[in-house]
Formats: sequence, structure tokens, C-alpha cells
Amino acid sequence: MQTDTAKLTIRLPREDLDFAKAFVKAHGVSVTEVIDRYLRSLRRQEEKPEPEVQRITGLIPADVDGMEAYRSHLHEKHST
Repeated sequence: MQTDTAKLTIRLPREDLDFAKAFVKAHGVSVTEVIDRYLRSLRRQEEKPEPEVQRITGLIPADVDGMEAYRSHLHEKHST
């Protein structure tokens, strides 16, 4: 399935353009691909989470450091 595409010309500061060129060369991708991936990631961030994720969100109170609680649990579990 081929996606309908359109051409876009953008202006960037020289420093950003030089960085983009070096980045795509180092990673073996095109500038178009980098921009496309970034825009897709922005789109995903704006989408609502799946119902299962929404259901479990908020189970840990905001004042609890989840990682610290987990580390403490592992320490207690493996120190006995």
C-alpha cells in the first residue's frame, strides 16, 4: 500500500541543517524518514491510551516513588 505524499520545502538554521545531514549519514536514513518518524511519534503521543492502560493508570498514588518501592521490594525479597 503506497501512501499519498506531497513535497515540502523548509528553512532551517545552517547549524540544524548540518546536524541533520550528519545524523542521517551516520544512521543510514533520509531526512524525510527522520521527520516522518518524529511526526508519527508526536501523533502517537496525542492518541488516547488503550482502555487497559487507562484502567490501570493511577493505581500507584502520586506521592509514591514506584521505582524506589520496587527496589525496596526486591531488596527485602532477596535479602532473606
